[in-house]
Amino acid sequence: MTTSLPRRTVLATGSAALLTTAIPARAQGVAPTPTMRGGANNYRPGAPIVDRIGGGGFLMTGTVLRAGDGAPIRNARIQMWAHTTEGHERDERSHGATLTDAQGRFQMDMPQIVPAFGQPHGHLAYDAEFDDNGFETVFLRPIMRSASDTTLDVQFVLVPA
Repeated sequence: MTTSLPRRTVLATGSAALLTTAIPARAQGVAPTPTMRGGANNYRPGAPIVDRIGGGGFLMTGTVLRAGDGAPIRNARIQMWAHTTEGHERDERSHGATLTDAQGRFQMDMPQIVPAFGQPHGHLAYDAEFDDNGFETVFLRPIMRSASDTTLDVQFVLVPA
């Protein structure tokens, strides 16, 4: 005996099966961070690893995680630069890099960020060319809530190259 199922039941069952086998990668875990528009502006490849940029007073912090499982990435090289009270973002002295700790955290003390093009913002990069961790390059350009903020915290979620 042949059982005939209504078309709606067949479509609903087939759609559910398709959705469970074709779940996007971002739904399976932590979604990757896309490169932000303008993030690479005034980038200087291979900026030196430094303890601080200039005289300090502004704290740039963040976390670097692996896409999918969200595991922290240790020793990821993160470069930072900004238009500050001590220099423009194109100036070599306004650039520096640091490495993440075992929890994937990093921080850099730098001069106070000031608005450029009307927006107080920083630039950060994970550049695969200068790091051996094997992830894709990502550039960020986060905008601060206020020009008087003295900290900026970001998150990189990287995809294996």
